[in-house]
Amino acid sequence: MRNPNTSSSSLSFVAAKSQQQPQQHQQPAQRSTAATGEPLSEFGREMQAGLSRTPRSISPKFFYDAAGSQLFDRICELPEYYPTRTELRILGECAGEIAGQIGPNAEIVEFGAGSLTKVRLLLDALETPKRYLPIDISGEHLEAAAERLKADYPKLVVQPIAADYTMPLVLPAPMAGAGRRVGFFPGSTIGNFEPDEALAFLQLAARMLRGGGLLIGVDLVKDPARLHAAYNDAQGVTGEFNLNLLRRANAELDADFDLDGFTHAAFYNAPRQRIEMHLVSRRAQNVSLKGEQFGFEEGETIHTEYSHKFTVEGLRALAVRAGFRPGAVWTDPEKLFSVHWLLA
Repeated sequence: MRNPNTSSSSLSFVAAKSQQQPQQHQQPAQRSTAATGEPLSEFGREMQAGLSRTPRSISPKFFYDAAGSQLFDRICELPEYYPTRTELRILGECAGEIAGQIGPNAEIVEFGAGSLTKVRLLLDALETPKRYLPIDISGEHLEAAAERLKADYPKLVVQPIAADYTMPLVLPAPMAGAGRRVGFFPGSTIGNFEPDEALAFLQLAARMLRGGGLLIGVDLVKDPARLHAAYNDAQGVTGEFNLNLLRRANAELDADFDLDGFTHAAFYNAPRQRIEMHLVSRRAQNVSLKGEQFGFEEGETIHTEYSHKFTVEGLRALAVRAGFRPGAVWTDPEKLFSVHWLLA
C-alpha cells in the first residue's frame, strides 16, 4: 500500500487551510437528488450527511468495523505510537495503587473496550472483581475478545454490550454483593470528542457511575514533532486505517470511492491542541453513494478524526465541570500520558 507519509506535509496544509475558511466563502457540497428508496444504516445516514455538509466530515466511531478494529490493534504496536505502550506501563507500574482506590468486589464498565487488553492489568490487580461490562460499537470484534477474556478469567462474570457508549445506556442492575461500579476509559479516547462532546460524555458517565468512579487515560500536550510521527507512521498503517473508512463505505453502502484517489493526512493544530486527521482528494472526482453523486475538488478533504491533547490541570477542571471529584493522577517519567482517578 502507498506510504501516506510521502506527501503528508503539503496535504496537511491544504486540509488546515480549508478548515479555517469562513463558511460563506465555501462552495456548497455537490450532491444529486437521486434516492434509492432503501433504508440506510446509521453508518449510511451519517456518511450521506457528512458528505453533504461543508466542510465534509464523518464520525471516527465508524472506523471500527472488524477490519478497522484489527488495523487499530496494529497501530497500537507501532514504534511511533507511544500512547498505548506508555499507558500500559503506567497501568502496570501503578496497578496496586489504582486497585486500592477502586476497592474490592468492583464492577468494571469499559467504554470503547476494543480488544480488552489494558483491562487485564486492572483485573489482575483488583481484589475479587465481580463483573466486567465491556461496551463497544464493533460487536463482532467485541464478542471474540470477550470469549478470550472469559477463558482466562473463569471466575469473572463477563457481559459484553455491543452499543454506542456515547448514547444513554441502561446497564444491568448491580450484582448482589458488588462494590463500586467503576468506568474504565483508556486510550485517550476522550480526545476524539469536540470539547462540548467530551463534557457531555463525562456528564453522562458521572450519572451512570454515581457512587463509584472513572479511571480515564489521557494523552498530554507535548512536542508537535512527536505527535506528527505518531499519526504518520513509517509503515503506513494509520493511513490504511483512515482509508478503511472508504473501503467500508464501498462494501456496505454501494459507494464507489477510488481508494487511490484519496490519501491520508494528519497534522497537529497547536492553537487548538489537537491532531486532525483527514482523507484528501488527490484530484477532481465524483463519488457515488446509494445513487447520489458527490463532487470533490483536488485537495478537498473529509475530516475523519480529532485527537485533542490535554494538560493534567485542564482534564481535572473538565472533570469537575462534569460532576466528578478529581482524585489521584499517575503519569510516566516523560509526562507523555496520564491516568486519572475521578470519583463520581
